[in-house]
Amino acid sequence: MLEFGTPSAFLMLLPWLAVAWRLFRKAPHRAILFSATHCLPPTRPSARTLAAALAPGLFLAGLAAGILALARPRTPLATVRDTRQSIAIQMVIDVSGSMEALDLSEKTVAGMQYQTRLDVVKKMFDTFVTQRPNDLVGLVTFGGYASTRAPLTLDHTVLLHILSGVEIPRQQVGANGQILNQEEMLTAIGDALATAAARMEKTPAKSRIMVLLSDGESNTGIIQPEAAIGIARQMGIRVYTIGIGSNGQAPYRVRDMFGRDTVEWAQVRLDEVLLKRIATETQGRYFNVQDPKGLAEALADIDKLETTEIDQNVFHRYDERFTGFLIAALILLIAATGLNVWATGRIA
Repeated sequence: MLEFGTPSAFLMLLPWLAVAWRLFRKAPHRAILFSATHCLPPTRPSARTLAAALAPGLFLAGLAAGILALARPRTPLATVRDTRQSIAIQMVIDVSGSMEALDLSEKTVAGMQYQTRLDVVKKMFDTFVTQRPNDLVGLVTFGGYASTRAPLTLDHTVLLHILSGVEIPRQQVGANGQILNQEEMLTAIGDALATAAARMEKTPAKSRIMVLLSDGESNTGIIQPEAAIGIARQMGIRVYTIGIGSNGQAPYRVRDMFGRDTVEWAQVRLDEVLLKRIATETQGRYFNVQDPKGLAEALADIDKLETTEIDQNVFHRYDERFTGFLIAALILLIAATGLNVWATGRIA
């Protein structure tokens, strides 16, 4: 069955009709009165006269063939109904300042391998997404405000590229020592939940979940966590929450007054009560993670979730037919121009 890849190209037929009318409209004839026309010798149209009459028609035919080529006539060769076991997963990652803590670092034979909480999360989420090639996965990050980094997509290569570029905002210190971007260092869990829920509203997958990972407590944002929980519950979204670390002291990498990297300890607070309530009220689960192995186990448990079949019509290949029309257009236009030049001695 013939179809057109760019049917909007047929709008160019409107000016084509105007040109056709202009070329073939009937103009008033001029003549000389002569009574004895039978005395005139018989006349036959010359080759130049025929060429001049033929050129406009060839020109219009060439334009019409060009318009057909632009409309991209094609024939679908294969239509495949692709049924996938799929689930919609929205990853919601905390990138507030506390995610720079080094308490998930690992001891190796070569010594301590320092890595921030965010470094570990990115590695584990990379593995998690790679193991679910058929799932729609999106990414929302949040600190003092929520930001959609990637919509729900099956293109996990692009998603993981975006994930690898996620960083914790750096503190900007003013001349008086005041932190200028203090808001970005905070944690807006309510905003993050609401934003992720909005991005899942029109997904075709019936099974929809969020994986919300945070290491702090909600201390800013426009939408309160309780309201966001209600939105997720109303939309049938299960939220699996992962709490990183615990309450107490955590190590951080800092620079001393001489510009050297050093490790200092700072107070951290994890609001497990809120994370558990989010999971319970949305029929999800809560996981507490205090080492990389625990995070891997939590994501492996989530990986066992049920899936939903999604049917998708995918056209794999087309037989493009525009080439013949394009060649015909070029030949006709060149022929029309050549005849016009030969008949009138001018191009136009």
